[in-house]
Amino acid sequence: MKAITLLQPWATLVAIGAKKIETRSWRTLYRGRLAISAAKSFPVSARELCLPGTPIGEALKESGFPRLDLDLPLGVVVCTVWHERCVLMTERNLPGPPEYHYGHYEPGRWMWMWRSVERFEVPVPVRGFQGLWNWDPPAEPIDRQMRLF
Repeated sequence: MKAITLLQPWATLVAIGAKKIETRSWRTLYRGRLAISAAKSFPVSARELCLPGTPIGEALKESGFPRLDLDLPLGVVVCTVWHERCVLMTERNLPGPPEYHYGHYEPGRWMWMWRSVERFEVPVPVRGFQGLWNWDPPAEPIDRQMRLF
């Protein structure tokens, strides 16, 4: 299965179903199931986006993450999504809130459109990589470890 690594809090936003579009400077022709891994690092600048009162902080709080500095998983696959397509951003097709607050939306970048989130009940430890990479799911059937949103 293909996988992509996201920093926190964006990996968790995908896993809880709040973030349905990933923004990248590049596109992929890949279509299908895609594993989302949370990077091992959680930069201070990203932690600050999780403060109470921010769009990201409020979305995470509503999903049960009150101590964001401790609760967001790192170095694990948190969910899978179905990657439908990539769409070039223009001034006309930028999403509105709250999705707009969850990405780097700028004309000329690519929106990766996702649906059908399947969240792991217990995240699976993994070593992430940059770009798209291959991930071997655990031997136990994935559907026993996931819950569909």
